[in-house]
Amino acid sequence: MSYLILCDSCTDFTPAMEQDSHFIRIPLTLHVGDRDIIDDETFDQKDFLRRVSETPECPKSSCPSPEKYMEYFDQADDIYIITLSGHLSGSFNSAELAKQMYSEEHAPKNIHVFDSKSASAGQTLSALEIQKRIEKGVPFGDIVSQVEDFISHMGTKFVLETLEMLRKNGRLSNITALLVNALNIKLVMTSDGNGQIDKYSQGRGMKKAIGKMAEAVKADAVSPSESTLVISHCNNASRAELVKETILATVPFRDAIITETGGISSLYAADGGIVVAY
Repeated sequence: MSYLILCDSCTDFTPAMEQDSHFIRIPLTLHVGDRDIIDDETFDQKDFLRRVSETPECPKSSCPSPEKYMEYFDQADDIYIITLSGHLSGSFNSAELAKQMYSEEHAPKNIHVFDSKSASAGQTLSALEIQKRIEKGVPFGDIVSQVEDFISHMGTKFVLETLEMLRKNGRLSNITALLVNALNIKLVMTSDGNGQIDKYSQGRGMKKAIGKMAEAVKADAVSPSESTLVISHCNNASRAELVKETILATVPFRDAIITETGGISSLYAADGGIVVAY
């Protein structure tokens, strides 16, 4: 059976995923000031971060249309779709609408939309979990149930260099952001299990915050010796390596993958941000 894994562009593709024709990036659009930026292979991260720093208004994003997803539905027998958290974007709803519209005009087909309840590295890990099962010959329906269960237990943690983006988009109060920045406190954030952002812990300075994040991963990682750790970074490869070393020093993951944030992930993580999923 042929298959495609359609990933909205908040999924941070690894180099191997970039070269694998089974993975398709469905781009969102970023709006910075009066400029629209398509989050595809033409995305220039450094230019984007510069524009964000120079623009007082909060950047925004718009999700792909249902038609963008539907373009690929006839190209494979099995279609899997991974979107960022439905609490952060309309991408999940758009993909679900695409599935509904297609089903109204075509014979029944294996199409499933996964709400990653995460973003960035969490979507990457979910997509890789789908492909891992496909390569083992697991049937479509079983893959759907197994990966939905995986997502419900997946861990996501992130540490940001700055909280300015969370402040701008209303996810953090002005007073909290000012106090945290003034005291050089770095928050370790998490998904609350339902795709919404929550505080997990904090550290004074980035190094201590990374240590706190490693402790958090150790506390709730399930069967790490059989699992993959995905680390996404926004314009800071050396920090991603430090995170990898710090976590693997105490948590024996089977393997660890480092990837760079794309456009939407860079919008959320901001310059220097780190996201891990496991």
